[in-house]
Amino acid sequence: MSVTPPSSPLSLSPEAALDQLKIGAAQILSEAELLEKLRLGRPLRVKLGVDPTSPDLHLGHTIALQKMRAFQDLGHRGILIIGDFTAMIGDPSGRSATRPQLTHYEVMHNAETYRNQAFKVLDPARTTIRFNGEWFEPMGFEDVVKLNSRVTLQQMLQREDFRDRVDKGQPVSLHELQYPIMQGWDSVKIEADVELGATDQLFNILVGRDLQKQSGQAQQVALLVPILEGLDGVQKMSKSLGNFVGVTDAPAEMFGKVMSVSDELMARWYPVLLGEALAAEAHPMEAKKQLAARLVARFHSEADAAAALADFNTRFSKRDLEHADLPEVRLAGVAPDAVSLVIAAYAEGFKITKSRGDARRLIEGGSVQWRGEKLADPKATPDVSAGGVLRLDKTRAVRVAPDAY
Repeated sequence: MSVTPPSSPLSLSPEAALDQLKIGAAQILSEAELLEKLRLGRPLRVKLGVDPTSPDLHLGHTIALQKMRAFQDLGHRGILIIGDFTAMIGDPSGRSATRPQLTHYEVMHNAETYRNQAFKVLDPARTTIRFNGEWFEPMGFEDVVKLNSRVTLQQMLQREDFRDRVDKGQPVSLHELQYPIMQGWDSVKIEADVELGATDQLFNILVGRDLQKQSGQAQQVALLVPILEGLDGVQKMSKSLGNFVGVTDAPAEMFGKVMSVSDELMARWYPVLLGEALAAEAHPMEAKKQLAARLVARFHSEADAAAALADFNTRFSKRDLEHADLPEVRLAGVAPDAVSLVIAAYAEGFKITKSRGDARRLIEGGSVQWRGEKLADPKATPDVSAGGVLRLDKTRAVRVAPDAY
């Protein structure tokens, strides 16, 4: 999805630049406004806010980062706002319940890793990093009241997620109403020309436009990118759901996670993560390997991608699991039935939570093998005391350590 840099900043015509920036975008409000800004002939201030609610970024976060890099490659300035204050509230977008609140210490601890991870995608020379605590921390209560007076309760209740919770009798805490206002005020403070965000950020970005207009500023353009589905192919990628691919995942782990997705999800990931459609004639397995290798190369290196591909081929294409580099697990003390062993192996080897129903379906579907033999009976009690290779699914296997290890 990254754009090849032109020979000199802003050397593309505004129309050609707009065509490039539209690639992979879910919605632009509006294209006419963005074209008008591109015709200004100066670097635009392109805003992206991230809340460090956990220490690591995942592929879902990188979609907006890739779009910011596309602006940078066209000569524009990226303003990455690390929400050290907004993260203490937690973005309520798409939430059916109030998020747990973090302390400022927890947020700043998480933020320590964000810079390096973001620069796996962004151009450091064209990136400014700001913490929104710069303007929120000095504010007194009177300042907060004045800021709140700019927005009405009716506006806040136009948000579908707030309205749904109110209609269902579920609580909406007053501090959650502050989040869109604070995100919008970030845009005023940095005088953003464009704000990037996933499609669930539209309401927050529009609040920013309103606040900019009230402040006598030109209104920012909203450029929305798709929400990335997680490994389960259903819910938004999230660390809390365990369906994520982390930017800092080891190359082999990243490769394996990508290879575990369904063919249908892989086809949806291609345009979102790579900026290109999956060729209709592409073989699903080979296309998935290419996707996995290109993502590993993006966040690690070409050498790491080649090694991860070779390791995957050794483990699964050639079925030579005995000589593969597998996570080692200890299952001594785990209940001896096959379902319990599979659940424990996923948890210890890959930090993945599987329900008993999930494990049973894998076993009954023929995915699970113990020492090269299918383990088809969920009630089976294989003897794992001497150790061996336990294959869990088509892309994951573990080496079980002997009890006397």
